[in-house]
Amino acid sequence: MHDLLKRASLPLLALVLALPINAHAQTANTAAANSETAKTVPQSQMEMQLSFAPLVKQTAGAVVNVYAEKTVRRQSPFAGDPFFEQFFGQQMPNRTQKQSSLGSGVIVEANGTIVTNNHVIEGADEIKIALSDGREFPCKVVLKDDRLDLAVLKVDTKQTFPALSIGNSDAVEVGDLVLAIGNPFGVGQTVTSGIVSALARNQVVKDEFGFFIQTDASINPGNSGGALMNMKGELIGINTAIFSRGGGSNGIGFAIPANLVKVFIASADAGVKTFERPYVGATFDAVTSDVADALGLEKARGAIVVKVTEGGPAAKAGLKAGEVITAVDGIAVEHPDALYYRLTTAGLGKPVDLAITDNGKEEHVKMTLGQAPETTPRDQRTIGGRSPFTGTVVENLSPRVADELRMASESTGVVVSEVKDGSVAQQLGFEPKDIIVSVNSADVKTTKDLATLAAQNPSFWRVEIERNGQRIRQFFR
Repeated sequence: MHDLLKRASLPLLALVLALPINAHAQTANTAAANSETAKTVPQSQMEMQLSFAPLVKQTAGAVVNVYAEKTVRRQSPFAGDPFFEQFFGQQMPNRTQKQSSLGSGVIVEANGTIVTNNHVIEGADEIKIALSDGREFPCKVVLKDDRLDLAVLKVDTKQTFPALSIGNSDAVEVGDLVLAIGNPFGVGQTVTSGIVSALARNQVVKDEFGFFIQTDASINPGNSGGALMNMKGELIGINTAIFSRGGGSNGIGFAIPANLVKVFIASADAGVKTFERPYVGATFDAVTSDVADALGLEKARGAIVVKVTEGGPAAKAGLKAGEVITAVDGIAVEHPDALYYRLTTAGLGKPVDLAITDNGKEEHVKMTLGQAPETTPRDQRTIGGRSPFTGTVVENLSPRVADELRMASESTGVVVSEVKDGSVAQQLGFEPKDIIVSVNSADVKTTKDLATLAAQNPSFWRVEIERNGQRIRQFFR
């Protein structure tokens, strides 16, 4: 690195030495003048006293600490040991232990509605919040979603709480000043300042939502669920993740944009139990530089259509494989995650305008967003009896079931949605999302087919499943 810097500086040094003396002096004078112009001293006592303190006093009361507690059962280390079972009996006692997690949350409605991250409260048996003034309240989960990593909590009280207004995250620009408020490392409410470093960041958290605001305001463990705020005192993001090699802040933090938080809160207020994503009926891929060159695009941006499902919203809008979506309602789309973000924040039942590039020409199409359909009744069944499938919960696949299980929307057949703990199926290695293709050479097309085949009692089982796009044959006796 040092050698590289030295080599890079040599031509510049040679150029400076080669300048005429007068030109050299003129360059130095110009640089000095520019330096004086760029740097200024405070012009008044008021400028010397500029502070974020008034903004913090105005908003900090709406940011709370979130305490989540869950009970974990731990199996005795002596279970199955014949010596100890001789003295204590066959049933070895299992111990329970309480685990606590700490995060942050933001009051967004004066009635005690709070938004936080799902991972802060996931699996909790008891949740409570603590305000900056020391008051504590128990609360319940109204709505949560692990893919968006958002959760809405509600305090059951008639009291009125300070709330943070939600801003327009689409108005945020790189370089904007921001404040992050939360409870890092459990030390107590903390405020840090910084700027917006980047927008539309994806691939931050694997297999989850991929459209984040990046900031250099210090975010540490415990800040999760806290507020990222603009200089108007508006919530522009929910702090969610950090890039760190040692567990502390490296100046790279990520927040879920407020416009998505708005949609999520609206769903919670409407009383829905599961957050609905718009169904597109198509799969997309990122536009690489090679793809951009081949399609005659100026930039490697957008979402290229890979496959269109017959009868879905994309097919009805006329989308075709190979076309590139570059904008939604006039807002540029950087990658497929950005496309899904724009469609989600547009809302179900709403028509959106898509800018499409095909063979170097741009055109616009309208697409109406709807819910993923249950084209085939799921007919959920729990398989019992004596078969390799004992302990599985199976369903008929449809776009709706596929969306719930995070599978490709065009998947068909019978899928394992759950495997009971300690069951025969679990011991034999069956997993959720396994698609049962055939049993003893008989095709499995519905859950009824599987239940009928599982009720048989052959001496030998030959099972074919599809897992992560690959066919696997298994044999059981």
